Amino acid sequence: MNMDERIARINELYHKSKAQGLTDAEKEEQNKLRQEYIESVKKNLKAQLDSVDIVNEDGSVTNLGKQYGQKRNS
Repeated sequence: MNMDERIARINELYHKSKAQGLTDAEKEEQNKLRQEYIESVKKNLKAQLDSVDIVNEDGSVTNLGKQYGQKRNS
């Protein structure tokens, strides 16, 4: 299931929950899909931030992903 299909299913389950309620299995599915979506957003944001380069006043370039990723993993 690709991300567009997951989002469509999340929305479908949301609308059903408002209209008539969800079964326990559907609630579990909705929670699982939401968590997968959140993890995907976090992963994409981290990849974007890791690719940011800052040009310092002295002309050197600092990659923020390398600079802060190393500190976090230490």
